[in-house]
Amino acid sequence: MSTLQTLDRGIRALEVVAARPSGISVADLSAEIGVARAIGYRLVATLEEHRLLMRDTDGKLHLGASIPALASQYWPGLLSLATPILQDLADKTNATAFMSVAEGDEAVAVLSLDPAVASVLRVGYRVGSRHPLALAAAGIAILAARAPSEADTPEVVEARRQGYCITRGQLQAGAVGVAAPLRLAGTLHGGPEASIGLVALQDFDSEAASDPVVEAARKISATQ
Repeated sequence: MSTLQTLDRGIRALEVVAARPSGISVADLSAEIGVARAIGYRLVATLEEHRLLMRDTDGKLHLGASIPALASQYWPGLLSLATPILQDLADKTNATAFMSVAEGDEAVAVLSLDPAVASVLRVGYRVGSRHPLALAAAGIAILAARAPSEADTPEVVEARRQGYCITRGQLQAGAVGVAAPLRLAGTLHGGPEASIGLVALQDFDSEAASDPVVEAARKISATQ
């Protein structure tokens, strides 16, 4: 597959900046994406022109205001509609709440919210994290919303039967995941396949959390 090199570099630049919450200089960004500094400055100038990047008072780069504006149009308003529901779920269960979508054969986290009053020990699930659909609760819940297949694992079959999935230690030792699929209008016509859930430490009462997760999934699905 052929790609546009300049566009590829611009997207990689955004990804690098997104991974540096404290900011990054143009020189360091250029080195990170493997281009000459002069090319790096031109890429940055173009991305700044479209408000995809901005500089702070120290000259370091951060994501610009156009990023959340674009994100708000993702399956129109899905993230905005889901955020208060997931925040409430996180607060009630004292665990990190998340939304993941299917991208090819992977699940990708597109929203992650910690409880307002977080415990000292918690497990984070970073936006942009990805893993195989067949691994961990988020992906298994997405697969469970699909039509039955001979390729389904026992975990997918069980998640489809009970309406949610619980996994332990599949992405991080000591972590527990609870997830339920979203039933979004338009999924069969190009809309996202998605799930929401919770991730927490091993002593988390995952069975008690399953009902709130399923209810939150129902509320988000009903908004679409």
